[in-house]
Amino acid sequence: MTAKEPTPSKWIENYADSLFNYAIVRVSDREIAKDLVQETFLSGLQGLASFRGDSSEKTWLFSIMKNKIIDHYRKSAAHNAISFSNFEQSFDYNSYFDEEGEWKESAGPVNWSDSNRDDYRSKEFHETLQKCLNKLTVQSRTIFTLKYLEDLEFEAICKVLEISTSNYWVIMHRTKLIIRQCIEKNWIQT
Repeated sequence: MTAKEPTPSKWIENYADSLFNYAIVRVSDREIAKDLVQETFLSGLQGLASFRGDSSEKTWLFSIMKNKIIDHYRKSAAHNAISFSNFEQSFDYNSYFDEEGEWKESAGPVNWSDSNRDDYRSKEFHETLQKCLNKLTVQSRTIFTLKYLEDLEFEAICKVLEISTSNYWVIMHRTKLIIRQCIEKNWIQT
């Protein structure tokens, strides 16, 4: 059984909202998300002849969207010349490490109980996570988004952003600490 032919005349009605919601979570900017939806539809129209029917029309459009988001971050990294030093300025070492560079006992994670599992699927949790992501530097938010929302491997992220592997791991480690601290402060302890 093959997928039915794409129907571009129905794309806005059928997919615009879900593509926009997908994009806004990943780019955190309504105008950019709208542009990405438009670019997705344009690319879909230009590539209609390449639609083989191996997947559904929706899956095909989301695949195009995913590539548009990666392209967005690639261009953003090239134009902004994101620097590692910007990230260091926003990271408070004293919150996690003592004078010898050892972990502080008080810096251990708060218990994120399994009994609250449904809470992590809630709209409020996702809004808190989005606010925490928005507090990150452009580079750290980009790396986190590409890794955990776009599911890219670290090698691909390094290539897209033109950063070294060691730079990636340092930024990712610090980003996770910041996200954890923000969620614990604004979600777990509220």
